[in-house]
Amino acid sequence: QVQLVESGGGLVKTGDSLRLSCAASVRTFTGYAMGWFRQAPGKDREFVAAINTIGTRTNFADSVQGRFTISRDNAKNTVYLQMNSLKPEDTAVYYCAAVWRQGGLGVSTSSTSYAYWGQGTQVTVSS
Repeated sequence: QVQLVESGGGLVKTGDSLRLSCAASVRTFTGYAMGWFRQAPGKDREFVAAINTIGTRTNFADSVQGRFTISRDNAKNTVYLQMNSLKPEDTAVYYCAAVWRQGGLGVSTSSTSYAYWGQGTQVTVSS
């Protein structure tokens, strides 16, 4: 059973930074590619960022490119989303997701690729 627990969300102002964390309860964290998605009220869930199993490849949505970074600490079974220069349009519930990719080095940007999801953490950016 894979459990993902996000933390680090909150209420910030435009231009501020936040770092989200996602702790994974898995036996072989290095076998999972990880992703972050978000869902704003009334909108579909959208891709934000992804990282491969060993942290050598990443992918970002155009809307966050240059402002967000994704990283992972495989020793701590944790993936991070560093969010800088936040904007009101970044307001959403942010979800961590995992997919088994043992031996693979690709990243997945589609939500349908991910088998496991966290409960989400709210990020609100005020103007």
